Amino acid sequence: MDVAQPGLGIGRDISKGEQVENELTAMIERRHNERVKTEGERAEMEAWRVTELREEARKREENRLAWCDYFERIAGSLRARAAEYDHRAQTLIQATNGRKSA
Repeated sequence: MDVAQPGLGIGRDISKGEQVENELTAMIERRHNERVKTEGERAEMEAWRVTELREEARKREENRLAWCDYFERIAGSLRARAAEYDHRAQTLIQATNGRKSA
């Protein structure tokens, strides 16, 4: 099968269709590029980008608050553990002092 001749393997010549498709694609791209040169990017694209930026900022803030909550819970847990250890240490100190005085 010759790769230079599309459609030859299926028993039909589709090269004319391929050529038309390529011409259409070129025309659409050319018209788009001309429009962008004269009009600039469309307002929808700008609005979309603004929406995307807003959504990204919302997600960043949501993540920041989640991390704050996480670290606050960890700090609270560590404070509770520290208080527990202080209490245990005081109990041991008092027990040791009680033995010395007896």
